[in-house]
Amino acid sequence: MARSLFAHELIEEDKPEVLRFLAERPLHTVVMSGFVRDNGIESWLNRGTFYGCRDDLGNLEGVALIGHAMFIDARSGEALGVFARLAQDVRSTHMIMGEQETIQRFWNYYSAGGQAPRLSCREVLFEQTSSVEPFPPVPDLRPANLDDLSLIVPVHAAMAYQESGVNPLDADPDGFRMRYARRIRQERVWVWVEGGQLIFKADVISDTPDAIYLEGIYVNPDERGKGYGSRCMSQLVRSLLKRTKAIVLLVNEAHQAAQSFFQGIGFTQCGLYETIFLREQN
Repeated sequence: MARSLFAHELIEEDKPEVLRFLAERPLHTVVMSGFVRDNGIESWLNRGTFYGCRDDLGNLEGVALIGHAMFIDARSGEALGVFARLAQDVRSTHMIMGEQETIQRFWNYYSAGGQAPRLSCREVLFEQTSSVEPFPPVPDLRPANLDDLSLIVPVHAAMAYQESGVNPLDADPDGFRMRYARRIRQERVWVWVEGGQLIFKADVISDTPDAIYLEGIYVNPDERGKGYGSRCMSQLVRSLLKRTKAIVLLVNEAHQAAQSFFQGIGFTQCGLYETIFLREQN
């Protein structure tokens, strides 16, 4: 007999239950867990709404953040269908990201509402749980400060454009700078700046006791091939593992050189992901 499932907006009182649910699969829910820990359940900073999917006994079957970016953790195909029908009415979604199999199943439901992909990319999830033999240290690797903002923002925007085909400095310049400044104030951006040049940067997108998720890893093109990326990443990972169990990041499936780089500093593959960027809806 088919189960009866229903979705509802989550509220702050649901936070402990939501965190317990997400903690069952910490590597795959690290982004949502980070949002909940940083901002709470109900916050404009999440750029979307958290929903829960429950069975007729009230048991949580799935959690989703539906908004500018969409993330889903569902225990069944039925729960994915419930979230997909909800998401079809949201016109502001820019991207959907998650485990490859989950996203493909979700898309079968979701696309029935007429949504069209603009760009799709497959990615490999990498994990590191222990420090490897350290590379030579980088004394000047440090958390960024607001004085670095003008140096970092154009680089990060260019990386976003390369990935998604949308330049955030064109689409939402003030919001993009504001969000990046907040990340800097949270000490979530690590940089090596020398002679007014950005040599290296990495962004901590989500920081939880079980996992830290990194994005935006950059080495100045003029400084590549000198081992700077390996040294900075080794030092950063070693530092971050003092407060979490695993460091995770995504690498485009087509970028074999990048995959080899991360494997060379101790990361191992632990999953396949897919990101779908959507066409703007009128």
